[in-house]
Amino acid sequence: MAEVLDVRAEILREIAGRTVCEQLANAAEQHDDAPAYSDPEGDGWRTLTYAEARTRVLEIAAGFAALGLRPGESVALMMVNRSEHVLADLGAVHAGGVGCTIYSTFAPDQIAFVAGDVGARYAVLGGPAELARWEPVLDRLDGLRKIIMLDGAPAGDRFMTWDAFLGLGREHLAADPGAVEARWRAVTPGDVATVLYTSGTTGTPKGVPLTHTNIFYEVAATDRMTSLPERGTQISYLTYAHIAERILSLYLPLVKVSHVHFCTDLANLGTTLGQVRPMMFFGVPRVWEKMMARLQAVLATQPDEQQAAVRAAMAAGAAYVEAGQYGRTMTPEIQAAYEKADASLLSVIRGLIGFDRAEWTATGAAPLADEVRHFYAGLGLKVIDVYGMTETTGAFTGNSPACYRLGSVGMAEPGVEVRIAEDGEILTRSPLNTAGYLNRPEATAGFIDADGWLHTGDIGAVDEDGFYRVVDRKKELIITAGGENISPAEIENHLKQHLLIGQALAYGDRRPHTVAILTLDAETAPGWAQSRGITFGSLAELAEHPEVLKEVEEAVRAANEKLARVQQVKRWALLGVEWTAETEELTPSLKLKRRIIHSKYADIIEGLYSG
Repeated sequence: MAEVLDVRAEILREIAGRTVCEQLANAAEQHDDAPAYSDPEGDGWRTLTYAEARTRVLEIAAGFAALGLRPGESVALMMVNRSEHVLADLGAVHAGGVGCTIYSTFAPDQIAFVAGDVGARYAVLGGPAELARWEPVLDRLDGLRKIIMLDGAPAGDRFMTWDAFLGLGREHLAADPGAVEARWRAVTPGDVATVLYTSGTTGTPKGVPLTHTNIFYEVAATDRMTSLPERGTQISYLTYAHIAERILSLYLPLVKVSHVHFCTDLANLGTTLGQVRPMMFFGVPRVWEKMMARLQAVLATQPDEQQAAVRAAMAAGAAYVEAGQYGRTMTPEIQAAYEKADASLLSVIRGLIGFDRAEWTATGAAPLADEVRHFYAGLGLKVIDVYGMTETTGAFTGNSPACYRLGSVGMAEPGVEVRIAEDGEILTRSPLNTAGYLNRPEATAGFIDADGWLHTGDIGAVDEDGFYRVVDRKKELIITAGGENISPAEIENHLKQHLLIGQALAYGDRRPHTVAILTLDAETAPGWAQSRGITFGSLAELAEHPEVLKEVEEAVRAANEKLARVQQVKRWALLGVEWTAETEELTPSLKLKRRIIHSKYADIIEGLYSG
């Protein structure tokens, strides 16, 4: 314990006095010509240097001040990942305000709640698509003074174009630069820099205020664990409403002087990876699963001889990554076999998918299936798990490229206390913890105890070497009619290993056995069907095809072989629809909304038990 507290004190001394404003000023002064942000433009990129980015941020801060933003007031943001998103957020903070990115998949009522709860006085929206989500509730947002539109601003005093806003800022910055400097210099480490809202797996979103100290402690801990070089390249593609994206592609780059490339559409992620060849990449499990499915589909089209060569090379890659784990021994034979496979084939495959320069590849937010992790290990990639939540400013445990144990979520981050409570719940205490939920004292009291321990709601375990594992959400464990505790996530991960299955939900609470609802993968299922000469007019029609049902039956059987008898799926239903955040079965971070699915498909679930 003393060692943990000593490390904590060391990091707190390292980040003492640091704010986002001060950090951007340092980056712009010391690396003025370093590329900061690149947006896709035609076949190339439009880039701002750190010096140019800071000038723009100061103009935006002056614009907010000119409009009347007061220190401590909030600016709501909703747009795709692009430089304007980062600049508007940083501009709000430099004006003494608080940036709050709202999930673009939130329903109008959720937007109204968040904007009202955070007290948003201004909003910056991307265009007509985002405005359409706000319009039904604008009459309920009396405190919202102005809506700034990057594109498609309607007429009216309540709206303002982005260009007009920037013009206002330039004018006021030129007239009185000292006023903006006074604003950002007045920002302190204990001030709230952003409020993020939980994506709502269990009801109304809760606002999580995070201070500059919270943020820079996480950045310092992440930097120690990743050891990434300065001025590396990376991709921003997950929403800035997600804590992982905020830390990794908004705040960490200010310290590492990284070059952030924006992927404005997830459909273009593969192309962007090939162009940018990032030095670091974080993906939620669904992103890794989809990339694996696409690559497997391509490899399956190769001649048998080539497929055999790939399998042999990947076996060497998997052995190498597995032998490199903490406590394992890397033998000369494993090393030599990997180097040979890497030189002949694996490095080529990594280059084709844009991971040839990747030094840190990670996942989080939900469990990554062992089969997925093993697949990437076969390519020589260590896709390592980190674990945390919005309320802990992101990860508070993590593996690192030099110290990892596959299947675990790693060790406690530097200076972070973690322990397992008597009921198995994971608890943590450190400067990463938020002070509490915004405007929700009762909810805060329920998850941060009197001694400062944050109760995660996750059930976990720790091994003798200090590596933690997350079993499942405390409230999501299935308790069968026989009294056995079952993790639905473990069952679901095995079911999703077949490229036909896009999503899976295991059900069985207070029931005699487990059943599952499955959906087809809308990206890979059509290709699988076409390669077998199956004709279909829609995903729903494909889900009823005898060959598809037979293949899914085999996928369920294969999953059951990896599960204990009490976990095995006895019956299942295949849906001809895709689950997305827009259709409400998934959160914006692609986690299952179990209560929504249980309610929406209650008749199907009952049919699986009564049929």
